[in-house]
Amino acid sequence: MPNANEDTSPALNQVQQRAVSELLRVAPVADELARRFQEAGFSLALVGGSVRDALLGRLGNDLDFTTDARPEDVLKIVRPWADAVWEVGIAFGTVGAQKQARVGDADRCFQIEVTTYRSEAYDRSSRKPEVSYGDSIEEDLVRRDFTVNAMAVALPEKTFIDPHGGIGDLEARVLRTPGTPEESFSDDPLRMMRAARFAAQLDFDVAPEVVTAIKDMAGRIEIVSAERVRDELNKLILSAHPRKGLTLLVDTGLAGHVLPELPALRLESDEHHRHKDVYDHTLIVLEQAMALEEEPDLALRLAALLHDIGKPRTRRFEKDGRVSFHHHEVVGAKMTKKRMTALKYSNELVKDVSRLVELHLRFHGYGTGEWTDSAVRRYVRDAGPLLDRLHKLTRSDCTTRNKRKAAALSRAYDGLEERIAQLQEREELDAIRPDLDGNQIMEILGVKPGPAVGKAYKFLLELRLENGPMEHDAAVAALKEWWAEQEEQG
Repeated sequence: MPNANEDTSPALNQVQQRAVSELLRVAPVADELARRFQEAGFSLALVGGSVRDALLGRLGNDLDFTTDARPEDVLKIVRPWADAVWEVGIAFGTVGAQKQARVGDADRCFQIEVTTYRSEAYDRSSRKPEVSYGDSIEEDLVRRDFTVNAMAVALPEKTFIDPHGGIGDLEARVLRTPGTPEESFSDDPLRMMRAARFAAQLDFDVAPEVVTAIKDMAGRIEIVSAERVRDELNKLILSAHPRKGLTLLVDTGLAGHVLPELPALRLESDEHHRHKDVYDHTLIVLEQAMALEEEPDLALRLAALLHDIGKPRTRRFEKDGRVSFHHHEVVGAKMTKKRMTALKYSNELVKDVSRLVELHLRFHGYGTGEWTDSAVRRYVRDAGPLLDRLHKLTRSDCTTRNKRKAAALSRAYDGLEERIAQLQEREELDAIRPDLDGNQIMEILGVKPGPAVGKAYKFLLELRLENGPMEHDAAVAALKEWWAEQEEQG
């Protein structure tokens, strides 16, 4: 596989050899598609992230191609060959396809995107890129976001194309832009977010001139739609090294435009240790929450990232010299809802993350196990389906360096989880409901559907939470006694 830059260093040759083996692995599907384009008089090349991941030895089933064929020609070539075709991105020159293919001893399902050579740029007042088609692969590569994503492999001959030294930057694990970063970010300001995202995903460093350009141009992110910003933020947060990306967002001022609550935490102090940085505490909580995951969990990670954002607004300097943040969890839950709604998150995710932020301090009232069974039931009831995430968030929120204190908190939470498990076994806590249902309430009280039934149901639910399960006759007696009091008061 020749390299357009003619770099023959042993390290790079080794990387290229790994890429060759990766490309051969998907060759049946890639070569087959390339031959179809060739027969139709067009060129095809594997490009961007697919080449980068092949060089890193991590090429998956998502394959990105670029071509000189226009979208309507791409459709004519791909439709008879692919198992499925979609045109969602056709306005931007992209045709999507799915193809089942035999690779070695296994059948694999490849997700394929074929994009016409293009260049795109933002109008100063527009939220969407203007797309114009190009005529050469060199023209296409120069408009790519970073050099490590500006490499291609022409197919089926497998000629390596690297006009901007991407393979060297890949070896150095650094993110640079093919042209000047100012031109690149002016074309699409979202690339500033992508720099942080790729740094977090690949554990790469960002070149100093790129960092400088982000600092100078951070305000340009304002013209990008909330949905595109949110999607990049999600990829960053779900990455293997989110601290790296978040730190870049904060240090460059970009976070001030997309998630201003995060840099605001740098100014505050933690309630337990006056000089502990709440911002750093937050990043540690995020990493500790990640360590407790079975798989990346966006709701848990967002809750960890946002759990203390109410502190700046609730900070008070007490007479004894301490700093307090009373009710920061309530304020933080409201701020979380507002920020996530502005970023166009789903209503369900907004609700879940806000609830976790609101509940994250509840455990601290548990002490060394002083809660009654009633309090434990309410904890479970209030957490609902978020209980497992709340366990993880609460455990992660302990970042004290005092080993004895940390061990005591861990033991206390172990005790709470044990009590929850015991109550769940005895009382089916996951489905806490009154001992009488609505139909039974109407029959016993002789009333029709209406507000009275709802009040009676609420009374019985409180009774259930307070005392645990009741025998049927005891529940009936309690309901009748409550009803008699209501009639006296009415």
